[in-house]
Amino acid sequence: MHFKLPLNQNWFRRHWCTCRHFLTSLRLQHSVLQDNITWDFISHKIPTNARVVICGGGVVGCSVAYHLVNDFGWKDVVLIEQGRLGGGTTWQGAGLLGQIKHSPIESRICQYSINLYKEFHQKGFNTGWKECGSLLLARKKDRMIEFRRLAAAAKMVDVECELLSPEAAQKHCPIISTKNLEKINLYRVLFGFLAMVLEILLISVIFLLAKRPKKAPTIVEGCSIQRVITNERHCVSGVETNKGLINCDYFVNSAGVWARRIGESCHPQVKIPLYPCEHHFLHTLPVKNLDPMMPVIRDYDGYFYIRENNGRFLAGGFEPVSKPLDPNDIVDPSKPLPEDWDQFYVLLQEMLFRIPSLGDVEVDRLCNGAESFTPDCKWILGEAPEVKNYFIASGMKSIGIEAAGGVGKVTAEWMHHGEPTIDVWDLDIRRFLGLHNNPLFLRDRMREVPSLHYSLHYPFAEFNTGRCLRMSPIYPRLKAAGAVFNQTMAYERPAYFDPNLKDEPDIQEGGRRIAFTETFGKPPWFEKVQSEYHACRERVAILDYSSFTKLELWSPGREVVEVLQYLCSNDVDIPVNSIIHTGMQNKLGGYENDCSLIRLTENHYMMIAPTNQQTRCQSWIKRNLAADSTVSVTDVTSMYTAICLMGPSSRNLLTELTDSNLTPQEFPFFTHKQLNIGLASGIRVMNLTHTGELGYVLYIPNEYALHVYDRLIEAGEKYGIRHAGLYAMRTLRIEKFYAFWGQDLDTTTTPLECGRTFRVNFNKPNFIGKEALLRQKSEGIKRCYVQLVVEDHDSDYDLWPWGQEPIYLDDKCVGMTTTTGYGFTLGKQVCLGFVTKVNDEGIAETVTGDYVTKNTFEIDIAGTRYPATANVHSPKLTFIDYGDDAGYMATR
Repeated sequence: MHFKLPLNQNWFRRHWCTCRHFLTSLRLQHSVLQDNITWDFISHKIPTNARVVICGGGVVGCSVAYHLVNDFGWKDVVLIEQGRLGGGTTWQGAGLLGQIKHSPIESRICQYSINLYKEFHQKGFNTGWKECGSLLLARKKDRMIEFRRLAAAAKMVDVECELLSPEAAQKHCPIISTKNLEKINLYRVLFGFLAMVLEILLISVIFLLAKRPKKAPTIVEGCSIQRVITNERHCVSGVETNKGLINCDYFVNSAGVWARRIGESCHPQVKIPLYPCEHHFLHTLPVKNLDPMMPVIRDYDGYFYIRENNGRFLAGGFEPVSKPLDPNDIVDPSKPLPEDWDQFYVLLQEMLFRIPSLGDVEVDRLCNGAESFTPDCKWILGEAPEVKNYFIASGMKSIGIEAAGGVGKVTAEWMHHGEPTIDVWDLDIRRFLGLHNNPLFLRDRMREVPSLHYSLHYPFAEFNTGRCLRMSPIYPRLKAAGAVFNQTMAYERPAYFDPNLKDEPDIQEGGRRIAFTETFGKPPWFEKVQSEYHACRERVAILDYSSFTKLELWSPGREVVEVLQYLCSNDVDIPVNSIIHTGMQNKLGGYENDCSLIRLTENHYMMIAPTNQQTRCQSWIKRNLAADSTVSVTDVTSMYTAICLMGPSSRNLLTELTDSNLTPQEFPFFTHKQLNIGLASGIRVMNLTHTGELGYVLYIPNEYALHVYDRLIEAGEKYGIRHAGLYAMRTLRIEKFYAFWGQDLDTTTTPLECGRTFRVNFNKPNFIGKEALLRQKSEGIKRCYVQLVVEDHDSDYDLWPWGQEPIYLDDKCVGMTTTTGYGFTLGKQVCLGFVTKVNDEGIAETVTGDYVTKNTFEIDIAGTRYPATANVHSPKLTFIDYGDDAGYMATR
């Protein structure tokens, strides 16, 4: 049945058309492709042994197989597919390829995919490649700002783009209406050397990837996984299928919507937090005089895209509130789901508004398929923390074609080398906890995840769903004090405090206060954070550090010391009750973890690591323990409430609540004491703050947390105690030039590059990464971590830097910012980031201190460049006592 697109939603409720053309068209594609493809590698029998079994014959699984064989020469690669190759969710894709994403690593992976497909096309493979360009439309001023930020990021990697007026945009694409568009809001990106958006005939790419290797992998159709078998060391040893057993050393789960279920079939269970949602594609009948080179239209504020497809329109998008699917209702992802015109209508009405002539076009079908999404709308890659040699390449969030080439490359490199060669922390499965795999959590989160594709990407993004899962015992007290919360690893942490919210009823969903920052300029919480900042520097403040990862490591003898000496680049054989900061490096010298170690007894340590390290650092430690190791590793994150007292009055305040001597002679910096506080006992107190300020961190058994908190607040009144949140802590550490893992440091950053050579003990006999660091020490660093103080910037009126801004020197992009913030003592914007030195031939040269400090750099903030003075050391922030006007001043 074919019909024109009406404007009345009720019409759709009375006319539901079927997708009867789908199977016919899919078979037609297969038959056409058979002319160019050799089918010898398709099998219905399984081998007995293999080096690796890849589950999932979609474009991602084929890409992994291609790169393992073609790039690394792996033999005995087996790819199994429960149906037909390419018959899963891959058929749903729109075939759009974009290079510039909001995450740098996703941009890099997509750029590789495009180059790979381009290479295939240039070698004569029929990929359906088209270079047509794209128009990105903005109806809001903030969307225009976001486009300008993306334009700056595109220029950084030599991707051509333009900012156009509505009139100029209409010349590129006459069918659009310019109603409700900003005056300068249309953004056209050109990818590669010709165009921004490239389209690929989906099924042909799947078969192409499978065919390309000289020695193609064994591909078995009609083969389904029953369980993944592991040995006593929780390492992959085989795969049990409906066709029999395959003994193997590696397993790759690229099963799309089935990935989570297959993870559950393993023992121990591999937790893969994926959940399916409905995802629609509208196909029309042929359109008269449709320009075959029409640019792809992306109206982000209208939630949709539309493109030309063989003389027809193909349209889709991401509605503001998505529709999760019950995974048990998905029997065969190769078959379309029933059409849901009510769900699609929010997109359709925006399409008709933007392209009025679409109302005269006849519909062929509305295709509805199941697409899997992750809790944070990013892909899932990497080795499972539960099982060694079990890799995941899934959660492609409906852009599998864009991701597949690069995802296959990264996964193959990871398997071959034992670790990734680029930083993929944003995509690593170890960024999740077991709770993220809870199906009820996933179902709720899926209502808002898909819409992130087209949402405005404001700073410090937050979710409405999945809140109030992990909370410290003092959460009710913090909430009563006016806390507005951020969430990391599902833990609620105060971002800042609003005194006006004290004892006021919550107005947000579920009785929560969520720290949304819906601006690219001066944030509404600026003055509140400024007040908290000054309390930390000048009086005393109380902060909740409970979300930090807390592990305990011990052994009967010195085994734990020896293990930590091997894992850590600093010397951890320190006196009992001492604290040491150290990195855990990989074999390339990069940071796998950055932590503090407290030696509680001779053979007992407590580790404090970043919140987002809770899964990762345990996995890293356990993977490096011998099979017969006597070292025990226990996660005690949820056993302790961590309260930080920060500021020059912190010692006086704490002295009032304990019977212990806290003088510097008895309790010096970087040491630990177990104290009685109030009526509570056994409180682990560390003399440090993680931001460079005076103060202490108290690790309190949860049963004492409320008592200790109340006593601190009561005793602190005469010292002017103030609550402070994450944003104040962020500003403090940025101004003091303190790097944080996952924000500034990653797996490719070495201690020498970020000014932490003093935390590496090269005199130790052996530790992971030592050879790489010695080599770098001899050769010199090729990039340097710097602090940039922005000049000529009006923080009241100019757009702010929020991270990932390009850094320029002499009109050449030399780096990118990592974290940024307003320095309340410096009185200026402060950016942290990395700079390089590249000669005219494009060769990286050694970066010296003079190169950094004797040059004036520029920060590109949404297309406007601001001069910035660079530091390789923190500026001195000296406290000046002027009575009521006491404060800090910056000196150099």
